[in-house]
Amino acid sequence: MNANNYVVGVDFGTLSGRAVVVRVSDGAEVGSAVHEYTHGVIEEHLPDSSVRLGPDWALQSPQDWLDVLRFAVPAAISAAGVSPSQVVGVGTDFTACTVLPTTADGTPLCFETPSLPHAWPKLWKHHAAQAHADRINALAASRGESWLPRYGGKISSEWEFAKGLQVLEEDPSIYERAQRWIEAADWIVWQLTGVETRNVCTAGYKGIYQDGGYPSAEFLSALNPDFADFVHKLTVTEPSTPGAPVLAPLGGLAGRLTARAAEWTGLPEGIAVAVGNVDAHVTAAAADAVRPGQMVAIMGTSTCHVMPSDRLAEVPGMCGVVRDGIVPGLWGYEAGQSGVGDIFAWFVDNAVPSSYAQEAQARGLSIHEHLTGLAAAQAVGEHGLLALDWHNGNRSILVDHHLSGVIVGQTLATRPEDVYRALIEATAFGARLIVETFESSGVPVEEFVVAGGLLKNRFLMQVYADVLRRPLSVIGSEQGPALGSAVHAAVAAGAYEDIEQASAAMGKRTVAAYVPDDKAADAYDLLYAEYRRLHDLFADGGILHTLRRLRNAATGPGRPSIQGSEAGA
Repeated sequence: MNANNYVVGVDFGTLSGRAVVVRVSDGAEVGSAVHEYTHGVIEEHLPDSSVRLGPDWALQSPQDWLDVLRFAVPAAISAAGVSPSQVVGVGTDFTACTVLPTTADGTPLCFETPSLPHAWPKLWKHHAAQAHADRINALAASRGESWLPRYGGKISSEWEFAKGLQVLEEDPSIYERAQRWIEAADWIVWQLTGVETRNVCTAGYKGIYQDGGYPSAEFLSALNPDFADFVHKLTVTEPSTPGAPVLAPLGGLAGRLTARAAEWTGLPEGIAVAVGNVDAHVTAAAADAVRPGQMVAIMGTSTCHVMPSDRLAEVPGMCGVVRDGIVPGLWGYEAGQSGVGDIFAWFVDNAVPSSYAQEAQARGLSIHEHLTGLAAAQAVGEHGLLALDWHNGNRSILVDHHLSGVIVGQTLATRPEDVYRALIEATAFGARLIVETFESSGVPVEEFVVAGGLLKNRFLMQVYADVLRRPLSVIGSEQGPALGSAVHAAVAAGAYEDIEQASAAMGKRTVAAYVPDDKAADAYDLLYAEYRRLHDLFADGGILHTLRRLRNAATGPGRPSIQGSEAGA
């Protein structure tokens, strides 16, 4: 029966949403479509408004997400050439922590008061709550909160509590009106089913849910007396046990597609809708990498590293370890780098002379392809440069988004391809540090699997293999998160008993697609040792925090400063 049935996976990314139609029996992707967000990332001022945003803000529009359902899903079905009646389920995934304030019925507050910045969803890369994260971390450390080691000793400014505290203290009226503070991953499922759910993945990694509960009201009150009720905005509670949070398991059935959502998508009313999930974590199923020790690096604008394990450990600087956070029955680990592809894009957009663009065009190449070719012709170390990959802050292992990028060794002979290669190498060094930190903490990495858009750059993949000194397996799909969501949809629809079974049938990867070159790996060992020295030199943030403070102070009246960030230095 699975051979005649299909599921739809919908991946809500940073700049666009994509839908893929997948055959249940074998994971074949038979049709896909992409919808670019009209508003993209809202970073400078609110849409259709002169209201300016402060430094490190990043917002999104819920209307863009709804438009993905209205445009990308029907287009994918049309491209697949299958009858909508053959679709038995839908699964979705989202960037995280992307979180929004809503009313009790799920209406985003930005639909009601679009001129107020804090009424809008805060995208994962919204880092303006760093000072609030610093306070949370300092208080948790001083009190010995048991949940703090589960997050490597620090929670991130990207997460629910830091962003929620920022809303409370910068716009109390929005905080009071927000009857729900909900991950976009759960909000979109609410729109599809009419049922409010909270998934175990985002609750654990982004909502500090550990061992059956959230941080206590006593702890939250110590941060700010008006913050004591914050957990009530996060939870769906068990009617028979008032106040007890109810979390939905991954691969579970969140509900059935409503008539309204069926009209949006063109899919049959009543089909299964899977519990929401995070784009990185759901990709493990798409790569058939749901067993202990399989680390999946989803490499795009940023990189998320996720890995199931049968053991619990405290790993410094990890984003979190959550029971059932990737697949039920195992501990799920997450780490990450908050800037990878974004760093390469920044360099090309801001630091490459027009002559390079002209050369690339003459050769029929993009600037990235042109720079990659020039960089690949160099020997390891030939450019004489070393960089820190902190242009968007550091997620792991320092958990400090007020850090910034560093490039050393530049001379008057330094060329754009030199810097481009050094930036690629810096991100690979950052990945190696994450892997080494896991293994030194007693959590072995048995296989390193790569997914995401940067797979297209074969040179970059080889650099990672050489720097990591280990083979790289690669996912067999260009739409990893969407395929992973489709795998979860198949489980929710009852086509498979569990995620492992569905992943084995529908997921795909090529083992050891890239293997390290011993000579290059030896040379990179020397560079990596210097990277560690540079990393540790700037890790306290002293110089970089001061530069960030001076920058913010110079951005003009009305812009928020970074007062208080020294607490995390």
